[in-house]
Parts: sequence; C-alpha cells; structure tokens
Amino acid sequence: MIVVGAGEVGSYVAERLSREGHDVAVVERDPARLRAVDEELDVLAVLGSGTHPEALKRAGVDHTDILLAVTSDDAGNIVSSMLAKSLGVERTIVRIEAPELRSREADQLRKASGGDLFIDPDEETANEILELLDYPGADEVTLMAEGEVVVIGARLAEHSPLVNRTLAEIADEYEPDWDFMVGSIGRGDETIIPRRDHQLLVGDHLRVILKKRARRLVVDLLGISRGITRKVMLLGGGHTAELLATRLATRGIDVVIVERDHDRARELAETLEDAMILEGDVTDATLLEQADVGRFDAVVAMTAEDDANILACLYAKSGGARETIAVVHRLALLNLLNEVGIDVALSPRTATANGVLRFVRGGIAKVATFLHGEAEVIELEVAIDSPADGALVKDLGLPTNVIIAAIVRDGKAQIGRGRSRMRGRDHVVAIALPGVVDEVRRILG
Repeated sequence: MIVVGAGEVGSYVAERLSREGHDVAVVERDPARLRAVDEELDVLAVLGSGTHPEALKRAGVDHTDILLAVTSDDAGNIVSSMLAKSLGVERTIVRIEAPELRSREADQLRKASGGDLFIDPDEETANEILELLDYPGADEVTLMAEGEVVVIGARLAEHSPLVNRTLAEIADEYEPDWDFMVGSIGRGDETIIPRRDHQLLVGDHLRVILKKRARRLVVDLLGISRGITRKVMLLGGGHTAELLATRLATRGIDVVIVERDHDRARELAETLEDAMILEGDVTDATLLEQADVGRFDAVVAMTAEDDANILACLYAKSGGARETIAVVHRLALLNLLNEVGIDVALSPRTATANGVLRFVRGGIAKVATFLHGEAEVIELEVAIDSPADGALVKDLGLPTNVIIAAIVRDGKAQIGRGRSRMRGRDHVVAIALPGVVDEVRRILG
C-alpha cells in the first residue's frame, strides 16, 4: 500500500494502517515531513513526488494493490492516481478539495483519473460538526447503522449519576433490555475496553453506544448539556464554513460567519442568502464583542491557523458562548485545549481517515476513529454461513479488546449482550482496538 503525502491526513492514515500490519510506503517530497514519518512510523519512507514514476517504483508500486493520494495538491493527487493505474495498481483513493473539481462538470476528469474513491476533508469535517451540534456537551458524535445507533464521547462530569459506579451496577439497573452501553474508557493515556468490574471516575472519557431513542437518557447520565442550538457563529469562511452554513440554514438556525479576506467575504454574502457575513479577523476582540459572540449557542473556529482558532474560542467562551469547537491541525495542542476550557477539538485527519479505512479494509460499512484514545467503532454486516451466523455473542471467541456493542436487524437496534444471537445480514456495531479489527472481520465473515 502506498500513501502519497505525509501531511496531516497521510501520516495519520499511514499510522493506522501500519499498526494493523499492512505493508505501507509513504512518498513525500518534503524532507522534514518524511523524516518525521520515518522516525515515528513503521513504514517505508520514500523521498520524491507521487507524480513521478521513479518515486512510485521505489515505493514498490509493482506489488501494490492500493494507492492513496492525499496531499494538499488536488492536481498532483489526480496525476498520482492516473500514473498508479497505468502502472497496474488496482485501486486508488484521491483527495480533492477544490469545489470546481468536485462539480458535475468535472465528472470526466475524475473518471479519467481512475480514482475509486474521492475524499473531501472539508465535507467530512462539516458533517462531523453538524453531528456535534445536535449533542451539546459531547466531544464526539458518530451515527452508525443509518442513524439507528449513536456513539457519544464525553468526559464524565462530577455531577453525573454514573460516577464511582461499576458497569455491573449500571447494567443491573437497566435490565433486562439495555438502551446503551459504555464501550470504552479513556483514563490518562490509557484506552480501556471495559468489563463489568470497571468503575467509572470523574474525568473519564467515555464512549457510549446507544439506541437513538436513548439520547435524552444518556445525555442526562453523562451530565452534559441538553440545550437546543439556535444561533451559531462560524469563525473563518472557507469551504467547510460554506457547507456548514448551508446545512444549518435548512434547519432554521441563525448563522453568522466572520471572514478576514474581503473578496471571500463578498463571495459568501452573495452565495449565502440566509447567513450574516462579517468582514474581519476572528481574533479581533472588538469585532467579536460587537457581534455579541457570548450570546451564541455554539462558536466554531475553523480557520487554517490553530492559534487563531484557539484564541477566538477562548474569547467566545469567556464572553458566555455555550459551546466552543476548535478545528486544530497540530494534535500536540489537544491536552492544552482541554485544560483551558475549549469544549471540543476536531481534526480533519480523523474525519477523512474514516472513509479511507472503510474502503481499504473492505467489508466494513462504516469506521469511526477518534482524537481521544486508540479505540475505533466499526460497522459490519454478518455474512451468511460465517462463524457468526446463528451464533451467540458469548460463543464467538472474540478477542479481549473488542465488544459487540449493538446489533441491527430489519432496521431495529438492540444493544449487544452475551446472550444476543446474530444472523446473516445483521449489521453489527463493534468497538475495538486497532490490532483486533481483522479478527472481528474474519469472525463476522
């Protein structure tokens, strides 16, 4: 497998895939970036351009079945895909960000590139923010099984009724038909796939898998907000903000966008009839104060500058904004954000990587990876005549670091139990550490 581009997305995907045992080569023309990848990851590091046959040959293109072109250069990604196909690579994944290249008019160009999957970090990030806005107080939200199963990540608040209780005690209270389960616990630098005897502590980062009907119950149990989002301020007027504003407007939510560039602000004003556009710097305290930033239900900072996003969110929070979401590109800043009070940090790398991992693995309907901890949530379909078809969960012989969290049959979800029986064509939502994902795939067929 070849990953072209060792930037934010490429390095993250290479790390996940190499950790699963895939043979990964990374092609990068920036020596500093390549050196960082070579030192930190178990991959073959190749200095060069993904648009040059010689570089791809050094990366082992002759025996590669998948190439991922995920640099920030759309044209270079398209050429890399075309070149890889001409050299015999079976499947390619192409990152494209420019709206013009995603349009219907560019269909022929995309077909000519030979790409099997096209990914857009802006759209993936916008989708992730939309889901978060539906669950104020959560720092992760993922919909699985066409929305029948929801995964919520949040830190356990001091006033939560779950504090100091074991999972066994919680499970006994909600017998016999559970509506939710705790799928993972983040405690310090450790990610735990828990069992019945694990006790929940204040500050634990929990990942809870629930039926969609249990949203209100779980939000109350976690001790997070139940407010309704009516007003949103978007700091930065890039493509992500444009996508987000359009979708928020269809929900009847008031949207204000702050954009520094004069021409881009004018373009947004002409394109987005239902949003208010303010021209100015997102770190301009006077501008934010005049816009009454503290009265917004959510403030989302998504410029290309991490420092500006953090400062703007801090000012909004100090002014009274209910929830702040910062898009960050340097993951070393994550711990700082939690300490200073920013509610949610997002990275385009995870939003993009999820689509890539689903495609690369095959047989997986959906994948969700997260900034907090190593656990990931996967959705798979049980194959007819597989070891899981007709079997009880407790009899599957699953690895320790995996939990069958939910089973969806005929559009109806149930939380996974040891006594749950699976059938062919059921959709299963599992939470696992990366090293056991292949074993889960094998068992489910």
